[in-house]
Amino acid sequence: MTIHGSLFTEFKEKDTQDPFALQNKKLLRVDMRYGEVQAKLGSMVAYQGDVRFAKQGSGMGRMFKSAVTGEGVKMMTCSGSGELFLADEASEILIMYLENDAISVNGRNVLAFSNSIQWDIHRIQARGAAMTGGLYNVSLRGTGYVAVTTRGEPIALDVASSPTFADAQAVVLWTSGVTMDVRIDTGGIGSMIRGGTGETLQMAFGGQGYVLVQPSESVTQGGHQSGGNESSGGMLGNLLS
Repeated sequence: MTIHGSLFTEFKEKDTQDPFALQNKKLLRVDMRYGEVQAKLGSMVAYQGDVRFAKQGSGMGRMFKSAVTGEGVKMMTCSGSGELFLADEASEILIMYLENDAISVNGRNVLAFSNSIQWDIHRIQARGAAMTGGLYNVSLRGTGYVAVTTRGEPIALDVASSPTFADAQAVVLWTSGVTMDVRIDTGGIGSMIRGGTGETLQMAFGGQGYVLVQPSESVTQGGHQSGGNESSGGMLGNLLS
């Protein structure tokens, strides 16, 4: 029995020697010969060879911060040999290599990273963030590969070229050297009376480096986390919850 058509040639696995490689825009291939990786819990879609998975013990410090901040970063340790394929609800995937550097990432956008990368949940130091009850992100630091997801193709904005502002729900990550503050823009009393613009809370960036923004403002699928409960945060806290 013979099957005709280009299905099994057009979508055949790509042969690559890179530790992290894209099979397409929405599917990541990890070569397990290069050692263990940390991956988002439940992101495995397939593997070939002998790959094992273990839910990572995040440690009491990160467990406490996760409970307080609501920044849910659930990772699993992947080890063994062969090829591992990862995805997250058909989101776009981007790969970068950190060389003794650091990035600050929205926890929901983290897909996978080399075991050599150190990670932690950190409070964003910003003057305006105190008005929202606090902003939290995931810091990734060291040398190794990192894969993040975005809802649609993002844009990388050079914050040194001009004052840069973005919707908190759309910001995916920013590089080291970038400073962030929170800007409150009510649109004036007339706009507030008419129900507001929907753009009240903005993230303001400066310094040197890049901020990555996705073309999505989904509250449930993106957005940075606010510490505290809704009652203490009020309207501003709800915008980040």
